[in-house]
Amino acid sequence: MITSSTTGYVPNQSEVAVADAYHGPWTVLGDPHPGSASRSSFCSQISSVFRHPEKKDLFIAMADRWLPELSDEIIDRVRQGEPLDSLVNDINTLVFDPNTSLADYVWLPLRFEGDMPTIDWREEWRIEEFR
Repeated sequence: MITSSTTGYVPNQSEVAVADAYHGPWTVLGDPHPGSASRSSFCSQISSVFRHPEKKDLFIAMADRWLPELSDEIIDRVRQGEPLDSLVNDINTLVFDPNTSLADYVWLPLRFEGDMPTIDWREEWRIEEFR
């Protein structure tokens, strides 16, 4: 399972957990996004992971990005304690009265390091890259 906390539309850090049964017990493996400087899953929230029906080695993570204007840099600075109003002029409107019609999606392939699924940022990728 890949999941995260919820803070309204603001993205949170994801965690991977595994269990032999749906009701657990669960073992937390850690953050699947080692390259997300803000620890915010590349400013998105994982909503689904699925195996490509024609590629045996391709798993794809789909994530919601409710606030596309909210950058990794801004999230990182907020997590370090910088006041929101010092970051951008309209941060309060962005976070507290978001225009969710601007929301988009992030689609990224998963790779595995042993049993740990890892999701790296890629500006572009093609399904043909995978077996």
